[in-house]
Amino acid sequence: MTELSNDRKRYRFSEAPIWELLREYYEQEGLDAWRNDGIPQYVTSNPMIAAAYTDMIVAFLLDRQQQGGARETIYIVEIGAGAGRLAGHILHELCRVRDEVVEGLPSFRYVMTDLAADSVAAWQQHPALQTYVAQGVLDLARFDAMADTALQLAVSGETLQADRLQEPIVLIANYFFDSLPQELIRLEDGKVYEADIELIPVAPDGQTGTDYPKEIGTQFQQQSEQQASDIDDRARSASHRLNELRIEYTYRHAPEYEQADHRYADLLTLYRQQLDDAYVLLPWASIDCLQRLNRLSKAGFVLITADKGEHLLDGWRLEEPPELTLHGGGGFSLNANYHAIGYVFGEQGAEVLFPPHHYTGINVGCMLNVAQPRRYSGLRMAYDRSAARFGPDEFFSLKRWIDERLDEMELAPWLAFWRLGNYDAEFFIQSTERLSELLTEANDEEYLDLLHGIERMWSSHYVMAQRYDLALDTGLLLFEMEQYEQAKHYLQQSVAEEQEETVPTVFYCLAICCLELGELEQAGEYLEQLLAVEPEHGEAQALMEALREGELD
Repeated sequence: MTELSNDRKRYRFSEAPIWELLREYYEQEGLDAWRNDGIPQYVTSNPMIAAAYTDMIVAFLLDRQQQGGARETIYIVEIGAGAGRLAGHILHELCRVRDEVVEGLPSFRYVMTDLAADSVAAWQQHPALQTYVAQGVLDLARFDAMADTALQLAVSGETLQADRLQEPIVLIANYFFDSLPQELIRLEDGKVYEADIELIPVAPDGQTGTDYPKEIGTQFQQQSEQQASDIDDRARSASHRLNELRIEYTYRHAPEYEQADHRYADLLTLYRQQLDDAYVLLPWASIDCLQRLNRLSKAGFVLITADKGEHLLDGWRLEEPPELTLHGGGGFSLNANYHAIGYVFGEQGAEVLFPPHHYTGINVGCMLNVAQPRRYSGLRMAYDRSAARFGPDEFFSLKRWIDERLDEMELAPWLAFWRLGNYDAEFFIQSTERLSELLTEANDEEYLDLLHGIERMWSSHYVMAQRYDLALDTGLLLFEMEQYEQAKHYLQQSVAEEQEETVPTVFYCLAICCLELGELEQAGEYLEQLLAVEPEHGEAQALMEALREGELD
């Protein structure tokens, strides 16, 4: 850190307080960071991408079995599992494949990890994960990506430490590398200039101040002295605090990057030769994290990852320094440098797989940091089929197009796209109004396919604190389909989960369901609840009177 006049300070980019702000945000918020997509997670945590990852994981397990390996449990470790949604979907798919598709699938155990201890505790209580814990296919651990060298498993009590495993470990990292500290350099005439940043507070009128706000200027130097007084301040999101700052960049010549004995001299030489007059992010922290995880197994690792990040060298011909992407609910991210990560491990013998084309929204890659990676033909084929040819990035490009034309879709293509997305709940929710319109013209086969899809959707649904009520939307649609028994099940679930916000319509639909099923006493109970909140509801009054007079017996 460099001291400037008027108590202003300049920081090396990777050591600036912004990274501590981000770390605090995740530790303080836990699972709440992902509430209502405050931190983006849907694109990398939905049933479609889970199915693609499952294809690759299953292919890897079978490759190991064919090679005479897989004699011990193979660990699948998700780094930064966040809300737990991706893990829930992958475990559902893995267990379905194990039970229904592939006989004799090698033993596996999925380990969800996160920085926030509160998140690990919350996963232990999540109903969708309990069955996997009971089966012994799921464990949990807190993991600090910046320091930890071992995983202390919360369920089994085991410790995964250096050389503990004989089988390669499978690592999953979605929207992970874009949140770790990076170095920022500028390349010019073969020389390397490292970025320092100054954080300048911006007043409400847009004028810049001369002093750092308390949480920026002193929190990170005197944290132990002011922990108690800063508790409320830290509850503010990193994103909101960054909105109060303007970042100014300065660059200083850094000859250490030009030395032949630099740890990553070959990569830096390539950049100096090929990327003149460009800005580049260097993911040293990400590489270090992967190297520490690599030591857990004597046989290396396979990485499956998705993020905003360029794997092509040309993608790093940046004419301006990259900007922080601020997220509405809190936090920020920077593009991951997949090219650098792949280059470093590729030089050590890994095979690095990325699409041959540019990505649009998320880049999905696979790295085989194992002996003789070309022997893993099943995994390499699965990657080609599930990611490179048509994968999650292509799916969401298509979904964006469909979202704009949803009101024009007919039921047959809607069902086809729903199946392509592996019966995604969010696509169903955004489509309920259109589905209601289409029911009047649906044929018997489409009705049956819709019912089957609802069952598949719910079998893998991962409940989160969200702004929508899937049980309500499902129950109301089934009510329109005159599937009264199933409608009643989901509407009752909605009432149980949203007791303080239940709308009168739900009680009315439940009463009708019970009447259709011959459950007159329960129908009366729902009508009473409806009339308690809406005494003038004419239809409910008429039905209640008919019940009392025995006209509905």
